[in-house]
Amino acid sequence: MQIAHTIEVDLDHQQAIDAVTAALGEQGFGVLTTIDIKGALAAKLGEQIDDYTILGACNPQLAHAAISASPEVGLLLPCNVTVRRVGDRTVVQAVDPASLLSMATDGEADLGDVAADAGKRLRAALDTLTS
Repeated sequence: MQIAHTIEVDLDHQQAIDAVTAALGEQGFGVLTTIDIKGALAAKLGEQIDDYTILGACNPQLAHAAISASPEVGLLLPCNVTVRRVGDRTVVQAVDPASLLSMATDGEADLGDVAADAGKRLRAALDTLTS
């Protein structure tokens, strides 16, 4: 099961975060949270890793539809997008909401449509960064 859409971009870490945030905005997503994993691990554990940021993306209309259909789906929100350095490359991954949903629910039809829409929009946002 593939749980993410993955691309590589020819941008440094912060440029990639900015580009991903803008591309998500074009698809109706806002970034609710930005988690600096590199900074957190350095501060809490003294560990050094490559740049790694998690963006919590939310499309309000899709979130409302999902929560209205099944309040428990809030456990899977927001949709996570990671931006991380792997050697000299920047890798961006967006979660596949349908994969998450299939692991967490009984496959309710209303949620499947919402998850498919969210996944389509997340993929479209990332794909604009590679063209």
